[in-house]
Amino acid sequence: MKKIFLSMTMLLSMLAFSQTITGKISQAGDAVSYVEVIAVKGEKKQTAISDEKGNYSLKLSETGNYNVKLIQDGIEVSNTDVLIQGDMKQDFFIEKKKEKQLEGVTLTARKKLIERKADRLVFNVVNSVASQGMDGAEAMATTPLIKVDDNSGISIAGKSGVAIMINERILNLSGSELVTYLKSLRSENIEKIEVITTPPAKYEAQGNSGLINIVLKKNQNLGWSGSLTTSLQQQTYTGTSNSVTINYQNEKLRSSLKLRQNKYEKHSYENYRIEGVNGLKSSDDRRDFGDGLGANLSIDYQLNPKSNVGFIYDYGFGHSNMDIMNTSDYFQNGNYMSTLLTSAEHRAKSMQQTISAYYDVKFGKQDNKLSITGNYFSNIPKTIIDFTTRENSGDQFTVKSPSIVDYKIYSGQADLTLPYQFAKTEAGVKFTNFDNNSEIFYQNLTNGNYVTDPEKSNEFKYNEKNYAAYISFEKSFNEKWSAKAGLRYEYSTVTGNSLRLGQFSENSYGKFFPTAYISYKSNESNTFSFTYSKRINRPGFRAINPYRWYININSYFTGNPFLKPSFNHNFELSYVYRGKLSASAYFQRTLDGFSQIVNLNGENRISTFANFFNQNSMGITLNYSDTFFKRWEANYSADLSYMKTQVFATNAASRQGSGYDFDFQNNVSLTKNKTVQFVLNYWFRLPSNFEKVHWEYTGNVTAGLKLSLMEKSLQVNLLVSDIFKQSRSRGQIFYTTGTHSFNNYYDARRLTLSATYTFGNKKVKGVDRNVRFDEKNRAN
Repeated sequence: MKKIFLSMTMLLSMLAFSQTITGKISQAGDAVSYVEVIAVKGEKKQTAISDEKGNYSLKLSETGNYNVKLIQDGIEVSNTDVLIQGDMKQDFFIEKKKEKQLEGVTLTARKKLIERKADRLVFNVVNSVASQGMDGAEAMATTPLIKVDDNSGISIAGKSGVAIMINERILNLSGSELVTYLKSLRSENIEKIEVITTPPAKYEAQGNSGLINIVLKKNQNLGWSGSLTTSLQQQTYTGTSNSVTINYQNEKLRSSLKLRQNKYEKHSYENYRIEGVNGLKSSDDRRDFGDGLGANLSIDYQLNPKSNVGFIYDYGFGHSNMDIMNTSDYFQNGNYMSTLLTSAEHRAKSMQQTISAYYDVKFGKQDNKLSITGNYFSNIPKTIIDFTTRENSGDQFTVKSPSIVDYKIYSGQADLTLPYQFAKTEAGVKFTNFDNNSEIFYQNLTNGNYVTDPEKSNEFKYNEKNYAAYISFEKSFNEKWSAKAGLRYEYSTVTGNSLRLGQFSENSYGKFFPTAYISYKSNESNTFSFTYSKRINRPGFRAINPYRWYININSYFTGNPFLKPSFNHNFELSYVYRGKLSASAYFQRTLDGFSQIVNLNGENRISTFANFFNQNSMGITLNYSDTFFKRWEANYSADLSYMKTQVFATNAASRQGSGYDFDFQNNVSLTKNKTVQFVLNYWFRLPSNFEKVHWEYTGNVTAGLKLSLMEKSLQVNLLVSDIFKQSRSRGQIFYTTGTHSFNNYYDARRLTLSATYTFGNKKVKGVDRNVRFDEKNRAN
């Protein structure tokens, strides 16, 4: 008891005689946020961070002379000796273009192009000349480790199924829709892009490949600003896209309105061949066309210096259509048997809404933070497929397949941040409810009337509830070592009911998901890190819906209501040299992996999903970014991988093999003031293996010019993509019953002409607050 009493007495004494130094940090008359203030006296060191208005508050345990350093974006910008004799106010002023002499080299206070943190790689877009004057998708394509494809969407090198966040708010889009949305963003509004290959515990455990977080710029100037962007894409057909952004900010209110529009049309080819006892040669000549409109409104209001509330609303409406001419030739033991000719029209429209509201409050002497967030998402796609199939005999079958799918997701979460001196602590809880109700019909044209076939129609109801809780700790031991560890627990209950097929499934499971990170910075030039995370990959709604989507009268796709999630163990060792060279070695273990499989039984081609493999994959990712001769900005990357897949429960074949991806990006300024730039990029993949698929060579050469006019208020870009028409999707899929092959081309060769005009106060801060709604991407 005496020891406890003495300890409490000493603690109270320290608190009683503690000193507080407060003030404001500014530069050229403007407040500077997120500057680290470090006060050092002997072996004691205490730190604080300036808030969004440049204010800081630093508690010191005793009086005396202190050396106070200011660290901005990782660079020391001020070093001052201050005498502390009780509570006092001390303002600091950062000189513009402050320079620091280090071993004979002059450095300016500017972020490195690439930074490596404990749990992510950061690409500072604001420092990349090559990334300016682009849309969000193009800027992302210049980011190390990331590949952007108009058809398949976004992926991280060596992995798939990535989720995209805007200021930590998950986007509910995938594939081409995601790329279209990203094109409505402008690189001028992007501060940095974070590649989180092993997400921390506070993020959902869903997704095997990690997250990409786009962080928008944050500035302090008040008033209005905005931008107008228009773009024309010439492929086989002509497409257009336009966007408008208007921002307003005063002392308490931050608001942003973004409007987007797009219209596209392209010519695609898909060819699929099955060799074996039962053979098939299928060819699709397809025209894809559609349009979309969208709006995003963000409002954030500061109630007082300690709390703020916000509201985000996003609305999207569009059409996604296809006209398809399919020819299917059937074979038996290599001998031709018959042909089916199918003409199909797919007409789909969807309406998506996302609503997020939040309340943030800081409390306590250490500015503890509590965030409470509610999310709601709905998506109601309506589709009508009309197709006519003709047999060799001349018999003709006309079918209509209307469908309505209603997705609804709502969630609530609370996150608590406790910046203790021994470690920064984060904890939180979350509840999410998924509902998927679908009605899909198969109707034959009989005697002039469409008659519903009950065996091929279905009504499906699905519900999933997820309960989650997490805790994590982050600590910097000194200037060299830092670590972070967390544990997340998720419990899920799942029910699926196919009313017409009489299939009912029910499942529940709970799992722990640990994460761990450690980082070592030997000096300003060398940073090492090691990360581990366990992840879960839950199937999307379409993969578990047992309804049959018919291609022709014999071929269809169906979901699997008994599909289980897969689990992944991810290990990564990374190294960054001077923010220019980045190298990562990774290993991933996948258990109960699921994917799409195709079987041919006679003339019945059935595509579905199944859990059928375990896989080990490992690889090395290299990236080098640099500027030569002050005009040539280069970004080169490579991913070399090896995988081994062990198949069970299906007729898919076990496989092993290597993968080789390369990306070379070049941006050359043709004028001294960088108003005219030449772009030459080349991405290619050598013959590679992934899961049960062997991919043939594919590549994409892009070249063009970028012009900055009207004192950089007007940006004009002219780019030609896939100049040599190498961006084809070709390969083989291996089964024990035979080999399947595919050869697809999605009209990747195109000319893009875009113009962006910025007006008003260009430094207005956007309102995109960190709202996470991680589950929405499963609704696609």
